[in-house]
Amino acid sequence: MLKFFKVIAAVVVAVSAIAITPAQAGESVSHGTFSGRSDHITTGGVEIVKDGHGGYKVILASDFSLDGAPDPKLAFGHNGVDKSTIFAPLKSKTGHQEYKLPASIDPSKFNEIYVWCEKFSVPLGVASLK
Repeated sequence: MLKFFKVIAAVVVAVSAIAITPAQAGESVSHGTFSGRSDHITTGGVEIVKDGHGGYKVILASDFSLDGAPDPKLAFGHNGVDKSTIFAPLKSKTGHQEYKLPASIDPSKFNEIYVWCEKFSVPLGVASLK
């Protein structure tokens, strides 16, 4: 019986440690859904997740779609794009995509993610992050 209680105590300690740890790798820290801007159609989900190495990834969902535009890139903003956060050219106009965020960008400081046309300096789509 004593062995049983030791096992239960060990499980309780392990579960408690898990419950108080920061965001785990693959854990979503924010998400949103794109809507088009500047007469462009941009749709689909986006999620920001911990990457397991102290950084973050931006994941565009399989339903992501952009109708087309020159020079589309991803960027963050807080009630408007912050051009200093432009971090990656769009790999594809449709479908699931993953992008590693540079260490210089802390996604918790922003409430939006943009598909941004750098050539014409206009938003193509924006998702509010929750």
